[in-house]
Amino acid sequence: MAASCKEPDPLSCSICLDILKNPVTLHCGHSYCMDCINGCWDLENQGGVYSCPQCRHTFPSRPFLNKNTVLADLAGKLGAQPSAPVRDEVGRGDVECDFCTVKKLKAVKSCLVCLASYCATHLQPHYESAAFKRHKLVEVSASLQEKICTKHDKLLEVYCRSDGECICLLCVMDEHKGHDTVSAAAERKEKQKQFGKKTQTYQQGKQEKEKQLRQLRQKMKRLKCSADAADDQNEKAYAEILLMVDKRRFAVKDLIQVQEKAAMSRAEALVDRLEKDISELRKREDELKQLSLTEDHIHFLQSYQSMSDCPEPDLSSDVNIQLQMPFDFVTKAISDLRDKLESMIQAVGEISKTIQADPDLKTRQEFSLYSCPLSLDPNTAFENLLLSEGNSKVTWIKKAQRYPYHPERFTKYDQVLCAEGLSGVCYWEFEWRGPRVEVAVCYKGAELEECGFGYTDQSWCVSLSNSGCTFWHSEVKTKISVSCSSTVAVYLNHKAGNLSFYSVSDSGQMISLHRVQTTFSQPLYPGFMVSRGASVRIMPPK
Repeated sequence: MAASCKEPDPLSCSICLDILKNPVTLHCGHSYCMDCINGCWDLENQGGVYSCPQCRHTFPSRPFLNKNTVLADLAGKLGAQPSAPVRDEVGRGDVECDFCTVKKLKAVKSCLVCLASYCATHLQPHYESAAFKRHKLVEVSASLQEKICTKHDKLLEVYCRSDGECICLLCVMDEHKGHDTVSAAAERKEKQKQFGKKTQTYQQGKQEKEKQLRQLRQKMKRLKCSADAADDQNEKAYAEILLMVDKRRFAVKDLIQVQEKAAMSRAEALVDRLEKDISELRKREDELKQLSLTEDHIHFLQSYQSMSDCPEPDLSSDVNIQLQMPFDFVTKAISDLRDKLESMIQAVGEISKTIQADPDLKTRQEFSLYSCPLSLDPNTAFENLLLSEGNSKVTWIKKAQRYPYHPERFTKYDQVLCAEGLSGVCYWEFEWRGPRVEVAVCYKGAELEECGFGYTDQSWCVSLSNSGCTFWHSEVKTKISVSCSSTVAVYLNHKAGNLSFYSVSDSGQMISLHRVQTTFSQPLYPGFMVSRGASVRIMPPK
């Protein structure tokens, strides 16, 4: 190992790792900066014993230090050259050397006997001196103190099987006397045999989860294909319906125009005939009038006979007969089309109801597909409710919190709302502790401040306690016969008007507590009431 380590620079101080400044040489032959070795001895002065930081040679008294002029001249010439960049500097996440005093460098090894970490330079005595041959060097560790017995300040080397903890040798003779103890290495070897079974279990679990993941992705793919096909069919059917309606509309329009043109043509011919008849009758009327005024009797008699022989005018009315062309067939066609459209719209409505209906969810895994993230709203929290863990946990505490004023804050009831308003299909879980808590969904409004959860028609609430569960809505109390676990789930399908509360067992079984079927008109906000000594933690989506 010593062969792999870089030899230290003879003109550098092994304490500050810089060029010697005011160098001094100890009796053992090692040289240091005068300030560095004095500072090291000032820190190390215990019992009047002084030693060389490199070889650990001890001196009966503190040596008198004299400047080494030869090294000072060489170091001065070297110092005039550009200095090389400092290596092994401590970076983020690195462990500092325990023996660097002036400038801390990065440790490269830790010693389980010295219980200290060393940089490359201060590690040299462990490779060079026979006194350190039995010391055990390990990869550098920042948690050496965790390997020391807090009672005896000794290295933890023994494992107590009776108490299931690591102890030191003095603990074996003390409070763990007579216990089943083995070396830490032996216990590790024994426990490592269990890795095979654990690994196999993890592999089986991983394979099963991967299988479930593949199946779920296949189902998602089939669902996507089915949805795309339904959407395509819907668009196609809609386009065909519009095309048929347009064809029917244009056909009816053309028919109306043709019939109208024919009827108008007949009407115009009748108008011409009537105008001619009127003109002829007006002419005859004028002739009769002139004849009645004449004084020539012979002319009167001769003209009268010719006028009497003229045919009488046809006074029958054929206007209604000629123009009797009602468009009843158009009204009937439109009525038939309207009936068909209404039937089609009703069928579409049934399809919409089918789509909006709740899927048949049974397992926790199926519900989890609709998991939604929730966070508690600090602006609504009652003064004795403390929010923590990123606003996912609420705890009742005796000391009132100095929350700033907010119009939505609860001031009468120990309640808090979530920041998210829900209007789709959502699922969330939470854990509760303590004597009593309430979980609710509600519309936002002033009525909550006056009445609390479950006492209006705008909130739905389940009260959970060690003595039992109840459901509240509009001041109506409904007893829940099922016992509740510490994990509760809520499922909401806003459009379908379905709100369900479940108790989740340790094995993940979903046990229904209460179900509501109604119509929701606004977004719903989850909320909690936390009594004295209780807490609620919203579980993150899975």
